Amino acid sequence: MKRRTAREKALQALFQIDVSEADPASAIEHVLEGEAPDPYLSRLVNGAVEQKQDIDGLIGKNLEKWSMERLAAVDRNLLRLGVYELKYCSDEVPANVVLDEAIEIAKLYGDDQSSKFINGVLSKVKQELV
Repeated sequence: MKRRTAREKALQALFQIDVSEADPASAIEHVLEGEAPDPYLSRLVNGAVEQKQDIDGLIGKNLEKWSMERLAAVDRNLLRLGVYELKYCSDEVPANVVLDEAIEIAKLYGDDQSSKFINGVLSKVKQELV
């Protein structure tokens, strides 16, 4: 599975976990739709769930005039995915790739303003982590 596909499916799984409180294993199984398991997809979903408190803290510090609860579910989970990759996958995925991928996925799944919003927040997180 390509990493872009893994990221999109990870977003879908994180959305399910966030909105319907599904457990990570069943959310991953659901988004795979019978496809073979993917190690990167599993790493993204499980890692974002395990580090949620830390990730949400980083996101919260970099939101202006917003709270985590007010964010659209797609944006919130895409930010979680992006922050997880920035902080915990930096040894294998360059930060600019993380931002580019998150922006492109936001254009597909978010609203008209999502890509700019995701870019702004992730750029601030990236600067903080450097």
